[in-house]
Amino acid sequence: MLRKLHSLSALLAALFILTLAVTGAVLSIEPAMERAGAQVPAAGQLSVAELAGRIGRHYADVEQIERRPSGAIVVYYRQSDQSGADLVSPLTGLAIAPYQPSAFFRWVRQLHRSLLLDSPGRALAGITALVMLILSLSGTLMLARQQGGWRRLLSPVAGNGSKRLHARLSRAALPGLLLSALTGLYMSALTFGLIAEGTPAEPEWPTITANGQPAPAASLAALQTLDLTELKELVYPYPNEPTDVYSLHTTSGAGYINPYSGELLSYQRDDSRQGVQAFLTMLHTGEGLWWLGLLLGLGALVVPVLTVTGIQVWWQRRRARPKLANNCGAHVADTVILVGSEANSTWGFANTLHDALTAAGHRVHTAPMNQLASGYRRARQLLILTATYGDGDAPASGNRFLARLARINPRPDTRFAVLGFGDRQFPQFCRFANTVETALLAGGWSSLMPLETIDRQSTQTFSRWGQRLGQALGCELKLEHTPRRAPTTRLQLAERVDYGADTEAPTSVLRFKVPTGANHGWRRLIGQSGLPPFEAGDLVGIYPPGSAVPRLYSLASASADGQLEICVRKHEGGVCSGFLHALQPGGDIEAFIQPHPAFRPLAGQAPVVLIGAGTGIGPLAGFIRHNRQKRPVHLYWGGRDPKSDFLYQPELQHYLADRRLTQLNTAFSRVGERCYVQDRIMADGSQLRTLIERGAQILVCGGRDMANSVMVTLNQVMAPLGMDVQTLKAQGRYREDVY
Repeated sequence: MLRKLHSLSALLAALFILTLAVTGAVLSIEPAMERAGAQVPAAGQLSVAELAGRIGRHYADVEQIERRPSGAIVVYYRQSDQSGADLVSPLTGLAIAPYQPSAFFRWVRQLHRSLLLDSPGRALAGITALVMLILSLSGTLMLARQQGGWRRLLSPVAGNGSKRLHARLSRAALPGLLLSALTGLYMSALTFGLIAEGTPAEPEWPTITANGQPAPAASLAALQTLDLTELKELVYPYPNEPTDVYSLHTTSGAGYINPYSGELLSYQRDDSRQGVQAFLTMLHTGEGLWWLGLLLGLGALVVPVLTVTGIQVWWQRRRARPKLANNCGAHVADTVILVGSEANSTWGFANTLHDALTAAGHRVHTAPMNQLASGYRRARQLLILTATYGDGDAPASGNRFLARLARINPRPDTRFAVLGFGDRQFPQFCRFANTVETALLAGGWSSLMPLETIDRQSTQTFSRWGQRLGQALGCELKLEHTPRRAPTTRLQLAERVDYGADTEAPTSVLRFKVPTGANHGWRRLIGQSGLPPFEAGDLVGIYPPGSAVPRLYSLASASADGQLEICVRKHEGGVCSGFLHALQPGGDIEAFIQPHPAFRPLAGQAPVVLIGAGTGIGPLAGFIRHNRQKRPVHLYWGGRDPKSDFLYQPELQHYLADRRLTQLNTAFSRVGERCYVQDRIMADGSQLRTLIERGAQILVCGGRDMANSVMVTLNQVMAPLGMDVQTLKAQGRYREDVY
């Protein structure tokens, strides 16, 4: 529902939003331009009387002095029966330039306020501001859900391509867009009388008696005590009108001044609503806060980009909708597949399962989880494939499933199985799938198979689950899921460093670059390497020749390094590892980037503890390489033999020397003490407890067995603190990249 509200609002109001955003960005420049051409004394530096005296030396017939919101001083005067206006220097009273409001900015302002349609246009502008507010709030709620809760709203954004760019830009522009939308709504409500306007100060008009010649403005006592920063305008008495007075408007009110005595005759302060109105107008226009105007303008300039990326995300999601063949009606199917998906990726697996069951002779009905029927007449199997969204929440197509389930009585001859999809990096891995299984069992449904989970859309795990499902159903079931091939970049091996031949664990550090011929001139001109954007800890997907299934490797470099670096061990029978180990400099690969923002050090200066074994050192070395602020970083790493497979040894020694690495702790299992990385962790328990108390974040990379052993050891280390790994995960301070 939230996504539909967000998308529909954006599509319906796109043209008006773009118009207001672009015109708002243009108008944001005006206060800064005015400020740039002005001389602005500091508070307390100059009184209004001193300013009037300096202006009086150069202008004989002054009619009005105005202090613009930018601080610029404008004098209006008459000369030879002609009216004029100059921008003047408050320090000298001399003209800086003639003052002429821009006709262009006046036209843009009318377009921004009323779309050049007068009252109907003002109403449309107000409605558009309301839509912008809805988009900002709904987008924030969606991003918070996607990030796994409000506490992680500012953590690195997951996803890739348009989706990631849309989320990152939205988050950056959100404060400005919210401020513009709220203040724009307020001003629109004032225009149509929905909110009572403030009452400007209207002091009583005084009656004075002429008493000789009026005193010079510079000698008026009321102006001598008034700081220039408090002035809005000073209107001089009309010539040859002995009973006329000075009209004074300040930032707090208005009054009149006797031109003979300099006495403040009457003064009235603005009411509180007038002050609020002036403040909110300043926040919306940036007049008086030119730097805020520029920030709001930058936020507005993001809107056209958000429009493009938003349409791309919407189209990609629409194009990814499932296209199921031979989808039986719910009332005749013997097997029902229900799918919970947020971005449609789970539907691909469901489609594969649907086709395999159909080929095995089953009549299959596949639908979103939210379409759970009150009863399936002939169904004997209910198979639920569901992802988990954010902090353990239901995905978009399953957010009404539990409520519907609670109203249904199960058939005694219908059995169920739940398959969860997720990413083990997140603390609530497959939590919604667990919730669904618990609810089904509590509701009296019979289990066909216990809950199983799939990490990062593993096709191998899916295939093994399919074999077990086939055995439970009494048929042969082969689930050969081929994900849609991602767009790739051709990369060329530039350098390789080989290790491990003596330990029967050949491992290589491979560094790739974009081939010279593919490095376009414009990229070379602006200093780019031609690599797609990525950070250390992200993943690169590589398609080995003849395979439609990519293999993922953790990145040890960032695109800013000018190369893509991975650390790969050769596995017996490994298709991709064998291909990469046989690759020589000059050879090519086809690769794509899969962002992995959940696995990287958090911002700040808190200590970082890096733990890995074998090729898991790759992204950890990348994190150390980019520790330019030299925050405390402690590395625990395990290998086999320091003479053969001490990966990154020269680099790590260099990082120790320049303090990007604080401490290096190694463990080798084939020589000397024959210890493992968890042994080093246990030995350093006291130091690690101190680091954890100081807010340390722990990042673990390597094999699943190693990661499990490390988790057990760390739980023992942290026991005296009353903490465990799960506590750190909940705080976002424990992240894994394991395989």
